[in-house]
Amino acid sequence: MLHVAVVGSGPSGCYTAQSLVQADPEVLVDVLDRLPCPYGLVRYGVAPDHEKIKSLQNTLRSVLEHERVRFLGGVRVGPGGIPAPRLRELYHAVVYCVGAATDRRLGIPGEDLPGSWSATQFVAWYSAHPDAADDGFVHGVRSAVVVGVGNVAVDVTRMLARGATELSTTDIPQAALGTLAASRVGCIHMVGRRGPSQARFTTKELRELSGLPDTEVTVDPEELARDPEYADPSALPTARRRNVEVLRGWADEASARAGRAVPAASRSIALRFFLRPVELLADQGQVGAVRFERTVCDGRGGVAGTGRYEEIEAQLVLRSVGYRGLPLEGLPFDPVRGTVPHRAGRVLREDAVGPGEYVAGWIKRGPTGVIGTNRPDARETAASLLEDAPGLLRKDVPGDPLAALRAAGAEPVPWTGWQAIERAEAALGASLGRGVVKLADWRSLLAAARTAAP
Repeated sequence: MLHVAVVGSGPSGCYTAQSLVQADPEVLVDVLDRLPCPYGLVRYGVAPDHEKIKSLQNTLRSVLEHERVRFLGGVRVGPGGIPAPRLRELYHAVVYCVGAATDRRLGIPGEDLPGSWSATQFVAWYSAHPDAADDGFVHGVRSAVVVGVGNVAVDVTRMLARGATELSTTDIPQAALGTLAASRVGCIHMVGRRGPSQARFTTKELRELSGLPDTEVTVDPEELARDPEYADPSALPTARRRNVEVLRGWADEASARAGRAVPAASRSIALRFFLRPVELLADQGQVGAVRFERTVCDGRGGVAGTGRYEEIEAQLVLRSVGYRGLPLEGLPFDPVRGTVPHRAGRVLREDAVGPGEYVAGWIKRGPTGVIGTNRPDARETAASLLEDAPGLLRKDVPGDPLAALRAAGAEPVPWTGWQAIERAEAALGASLGRGVVKLADWRSLLAAARTAAP
């Protein structure tokens, strides 16, 4: 039988495994993950209050429970773990589905000041990623700036404004819940360098901001009007047109409220456009403000600076300007695109196909699309692999690579170990008077996994 290793258990990895076993009854798939928990960004990237999206875990679970799919968590591939060449020796084929592991930087002075973080780091903390550290993100913060106008930017903005009552019903770790409940963040600015018609958030995510309790959402009608497509968005793609319509509605509501006595909300979210960050300014050694340059449309789909500047107070800055893939041991890498060169999922080495090496997901195509985009992407890679199967099967591999993985120093967490983690998280939640509560550190996760029945 064809034995395939899929590295990464997020949507792209699970969809690849699913495509392989559905298309060929003679395929066995081991899904390897560095973490002891499966599901990738569905577990560690989707916001706790987005329970409908998180329910996708049920679909991914059905893949990992397939009789010809085996989950092996806690297996690092590359430096400090199983060398990639050794993994290649143990399987007929290896598919890398490792995503885009780092965030893009702003590249401006002051970016490394205390109080300046990537949105990825903040998301990892409130999602209980075991590599995350609680570095007091919101301690002493009155005003926050989120740089970016995509869905991740909306997520972190919404989480900063959420109250303890709403979050206590989610699986957010207890420490993060307590920290956010005690937060005194009163003003959050979500800022984009371009106009509202070019924002990348989805309309559903945008509308959620206006439904937050005791929170006022504001827009600047003058900034909106600077976008040439704001006045008549009819030619825009549907999603972007709807975004503009929502923002216009908020601007109209603000105008209607003008001059009327309205009870003050505890928090405010200000959506700002045509502002490009140029420097983070220090206050007593930490972030104290962000300096922005006003921009204008350049007529070519981009923006140009105007030489006019504005400063926004902030003790917390979260940048959300995209992700980047990182080089993988033993594989070629395109540093410009942040991806592995490939042809229909087959890894390319100097334009020649590397036998038995494949990619799927963000490391294949870049950080684009939504979760569902990974399904056709995975099918393409699986089809390429199965087309190559006659040649791949000529290679001799161990009957079961598990012993060799252990001999190389790995201590795989099996599916029963993950189920034990789930039971421990349910028990933790019950002890706190909540639902499921995530375990947030390596020690607790691995201790729970070891309670699985042998």
